[in-house]
Amino acid sequence: MTVSAPTSVATDAAGDVLRPHAEHVFADELKALAAADDRPRPARWKLSPWAVSTYLLGGTLPDGTLITPKYVGPRRLVEVAVSTLATDRALLLLGVPGTAKTWVSEHLAAAVSGDSTLLVQGTAGTPEEAVRYGWNYAQLLAQGPGLAALVPSPVMRGMAEGMTVRVEELTRIPSDVQDALITVLSEKTLPVPELGEEVQAVRGFNLIATANDRDRGVNELSSALRRRFSTVVLPLPATPEAEVDIVSRRVAQIGRTLDLPAVPEGMAEIRRVVTVFRELRDGVTTDGRTKLKSPSGTLSTAEAISVVTGGLALAAHFGDGVLRPGDVAAGVLGAVVRDPTSDRVIWQEYVETVVRERDGWKDFYRACREAAG
Repeated sequence: MTVSAPTSVATDAAGDVLRPHAEHVFADELKALAAADDRPRPARWKLSPWAVSTYLLGGTLPDGTLITPKYVGPRRLVEVAVSTLATDRALLLLGVPGTAKTWVSEHLAAAVSGDSTLLVQGTAGTPEEAVRYGWNYAQLLAQGPGLAALVPSPVMRGMAEGMTVRVEELTRIPSDVQDALITVLSEKTLPVPELGEEVQAVRGFNLIATANDRDRGVNELSSALRRRFSTVVLPLPATPEAEVDIVSRRVAQIGRTLDLPAVPEGMAEIRRVVTVFRELRDGVTTDGRTKLKSPSGTLSTAEAISVVTGGLALAAHFGDGVLRPGDVAAGVLGAVVRDPTSDRVIWQEYVETVVRERDGWKDFYRACREAAG
């Protein structure tokens, strides 16, 4: 059974795209890696497993081309994820919110298949058609069941074309829809009983799913489905320096798209935001002297990126273009105080006992007091 891909919509100018796909943003790096890659490649892979890992982790090619790191974390985790995709076993990226699960899955698909757009976005309302297939009801009524009326899901297309498929927020998908993946992952086939046919996966097909630890119990994975995955747990950045590096890199990428000021002008504030988030997240100050209460939110690296990006926008449009304490204080407050009762008390205690007494943080203390009203 042949499944045809839908016609894509062309954009007039790549520069107008607010959030280009990874394969477009890093096309030059992928091309350079492909040219330098002389290692064996699994069927239908654009790069070898070694080159995919280099794309994710960064490095310098023999011709001097610099490959920027897309993920800052344990090398072994990336190698395990890539080697899993080289088998017929699906990959589950697990971790707390903000540990770059979506980011890693997108870049893995871009490097392996050259296309990260075969995506099923998991929500409480995700229907079974998003995993299996749907129908063009106008053609169905006019002509009856047939290939022309079939609307393939990203999963069906990935199976037919030997591509990598992404399923985001797997544990948010209803359990009965999740279980539609069992036959796909175990038998590598997707039956279409209405037509008396099936789509069989060709070599190169695999699936990357993401789920976060905070969602346990929303729609828990069945043991039958979990057995079909190899799980890689992505941790939070191990050191402050690593987290600062991740935040500054990602903010710089977003800033270029939005024409925001350069990140180096605001490195002091990036370090401050990361320090605040890590201390409240860990429940202790950096020097280990003061124990703290942790708020209800995750205070993830992704949230730090959002706070700094918002601060840069404030600095660009309502300041002198330099990121300052007043530009990030309100964003930090919004990230910390999710529960208006308990979190506000925790934040006020932190501001008065830690921020107020810390050398070089007086401007930030005043900005926090002003933001809190």
